[in-house]
Amino acid sequence: MEDIFVARVMSASLETVGSDTLVEDAGQVMLEKDIGSVVVTGEDNELEGILTTTDFVDIVAQSHPKAETTVARYMTEDVVTVSAQDSIRDAADLMVEHGFKHLPVIDEDEGVIGMITTTDLASYVSRIQSPSPE
Repeated sequence: MEDIFVARVMSASLETVGSDTLVEDAGQVMLEKDIGSVVVTGEDNELEGILTTTDFVDIVAQSHPKAETTVARYMTEDVVTVSAQDSIRDAADLMVEHGFKHLPVIDEDEGVIGMITTTDLASYVSRIQSPSPE
């Protein structure tokens, strides 16, 4: 897997929101699209943060979201990322090390270009390896 790159297994279709998006609206996007995260981007598609289903658990546990609550209040700002040229082993190592399920894929010129998830990695592994007999 050393020579397999993130670009091969990442999800290029991702949902983005601005940091001024209401939490309720971001949650609705996640429900409608059946996804586990939205990427928070700025005007030039630069990464500002990520909001995940785990963050919603925190939102509910800490306080009841009130009207006009924006994503900026709850998003993770110090986001660990990978590039499309990173190996999937490196991406998997980062996920294990930090306990992440989502890693945004960043291009220096284009900003956010995709997302690689634990589901993407599991799907890739299930296609290339036969299950071991038990």
